[in-house]
Amino acid sequence: MTDDDIALAHRLAEAAGAAIRPFFRSRFAMESKADDSPVTQADRAAEAAIRAILDVERPADGIFGEEYGRVREDAARTWVLDPIDGTRSFIAGRPIFGTLIALIEEGRPVLGVIDQPILGERWIGATGQPTLFNGVAARTRGCPALAGAHLSTTGPRLFAPDEKARFEALVDAARDTLWGGDCYNYALVASGHLDLVVESGLKLYDLAALVPVVEGAGGRMCDWSGADLTEASDGRVIAMGDARLAGEVLAILGQDTETR
Repeated sequence: MTDDDIALAHRLAEAAGAAIRPFFRSRFAMESKADDSPVTQADRAAEAAIRAILDVERPADGIFGEEYGRVREDAARTWVLDPIDGTRSFIAGRPIFGTLIALIEEGRPVLGVIDQPILGERWIGATGQPTLFNGVAARTRGCPALAGAHLSTTGPRLFAPDEKARFEALVDAARDTLWGGDCYNYALVASGHLDLVVESGLKLYDLAALVPVVEGAGGRMCDWSGADLTEASDGRVIAMGDARLAGEVLAILGQDTETR
């Protein structure tokens, strides 16, 4: 990962935003995928805009996007794309969706962007560098105990029954819980407004960009066993603004793993 990659990630986010904004709170084509999740004309236009740039500027790199799948699967580096994370919020006219752009090297996310193109908000994180929010360093807040934590998740439907029971125990232990938000919740952790996000069922394109953003702001991301998130992760995700929360959180989720 290089400074040129970071500059490119900004350009990719700009291109996606330019493709998305004309459709926001407007009329657009929409359909349901095989898993009954929605996809819109804006999702596809944004991913196509990103891919067009990558095909010219990074022709040797792989691409894995939610809408158009994989190309160059054997490449040493892969750009992972979710053009609109939070499509239901986009459809409803709620500006809490985001474009996710990640770069993976050796199976691990090394660069991530969370871009909210309507509000003009962009978080970018890169390994070894501080996360920036609109060009200014972002920082998580201290919250060492679950009893003081502001917890969030997109929705209870994402949890399997056994997972939901464990999450509800976490809700009981936390200070309060906010519902909805998709990738925007992780950006709020990075900026010190939320303390904890717990989710399940995420795909690589849902989670890869989040890791450098949260961790570059001083937070910690892991799976429900406490392991680092990689391209092989099972989609059960924890984001903490303060890594000291890990002991309590992992104990409740069923894996009392030492903080890493």
